[in-house]
Amino acid sequence: MAQAKINAKANEGRFCRSSSMADRSSRLLESLDQLELRVEALREAATAVEQEKEILLEMIHSIQNSQDMRQISDGEREELNLTANRLMGRTLTVEVSVETIRNPQQQESLKHATRIIDEVVNKFLDDLGNAKSHLMSLYSACSSEVPHGPVDQKFQSIVIGCALEDQKKIKRRLETLLRNIENSDKAIKLLEHSKGASSKTLQQNAESRFN
Repeated sequence: MAQAKINAKANEGRFCRSSSMADRSSRLLESLDQLELRVEALREAATAVEQEKEILLEMIHSIQNSQDMRQISDGEREELNLTANRLMGRTLTVEVSVETIRNPQQQESLKHATRIIDEVVNKFLDDLGNAKSHLMSLYSACSSEVPHGPVDQKFQSIVIGCALEDQKKIKRRLETLLRNIENSDKAIKLLEHSKGASSKTLQQNAESRFN
């Protein structure tokens, strides 16, 4: 009888310890789950800062190369460029880096995709129109929407092999490149229009002298 009581107390002690350990483990797991949410929120916030930095640099660069900057006095242009350079310098002081975890296959796919885009960019000066068409096919390969033009199937298979974060970065880079080409096209058209208008005015002035 006495032995039975001793065994019962021992079992009760083991049960209490097991219950306490289970509760502690559950609390620790809950804490880690909450921290995981905060870690992901931190990465998202840092990624947003990275994107904002890219956008700001692109906007500053766009202003410096805009048609409006070509149509102001040299003094005003110099002053505005100084301000733009100051803003660009301050923007570049913001250093944010979000490392993407990749396996060897994803690393190789990223290198391959980057190399393809770089090759197209290097052809900008030689043939802007063809480079733009090629970039559009690369962008369509990254888009989940119904493409409006041809899709580079080979590039698509390469991008699918990249990490998800890298897929988003590749798409953003292509969007930026296409915007830059579009802005360049507009600047060229405005310049040609300005030259055409000037030539027409000179011709009219010359004709008026003979009349």
